[in-house]
Amino acid sequence: MSEDVSEERFGEFVAVRRHGQGHVAELVLDRPKAMNAVSSEMARSIGAACDALAADRSVRVTVLTSSNDKAFCVGADLKERNSFTDAELVRQRPVARGAYTGVLELPMPAIAAVHGFALGGGYELALACDVIVADATAVVGLPEVSVGVIPGGGGTQLLPRRVGAARAAELVFTARRLEAEEAASLGLVDRLVEDARTGALELAARIAANSPVGLRAAKRALRLGQGLDLRAGLEVEDAAWRSVAFSGDRAEGVAAFNEKRAPQWPGE
Repeated sequence: MSEDVSEERFGEFVAVRRHGQGHVAELVLDRPKAMNAVSSEMARSIGAACDALAADRSVRVTVLTSSNDKAFCVGADLKERNSFTDAELVRQRPVARGAYTGVLELPMPAIAAVHGFALGGGYELALACDVIVADATAVVGLPEVSVGVIPGGGGTQLLPRRVGAARAAELVFTARRLEAEEAASLGLVDRLVEDARTGALELAARIAANSPVGLRAAKRALRLGQGLDLRAGLEVEDAAWRSVAFSGDRAEGVAAFNEKRAPQWPGE
């Protein structure tokens, strides 16, 4: 991967870095003094960054990383939450949801690079990605019931889809934290590497070599097919296939294969 990197800021606490030709975007959680605790301002910035990425057809993969050397993200900003009235908490809820939904609905493959603590809403941001890459420093968990709430950034729905209903229930009900090796063995993270950010960017570069049209369609089929019976899922897959079968990327991919050269994807 080229070392050429450009950066765009979204508020004080979020940055988007585009690597090489811009096909790999790094969405950086950049509130290091608070271990990336997600305040209302930071949530808005995450949502805005995701909106910008979703609209950028040149981005083939997004990698979610942290600028803090001890934490990916420790979840909601409980100091801010402690100051809220009930009415303020109600008004803040859509803002918080916008951050998690923004990551979850990214149309291209998304990879979380988990280094250090990924707890509560922090782990839910990782769960919103398609693949979670972690290193030996990772500590993950959904401890919300220990402070009187529940996982509210998608955790009660996304974790069972990863590890099954009973295991997810045990982890949510006990509020326990898992270190990297156990997290990997139970499927809470997908890859253990020496350095999470480096490993995630390397994986992203490999993915980004493929058709951007194909990648988005494959993600759409994978996501929409979850929870459907096989017959309905195959209809989702067929619709996704039809969306790419007559694309410029498909024509270029077949031509490049037959001409024994690397494809030059038109992205359409």
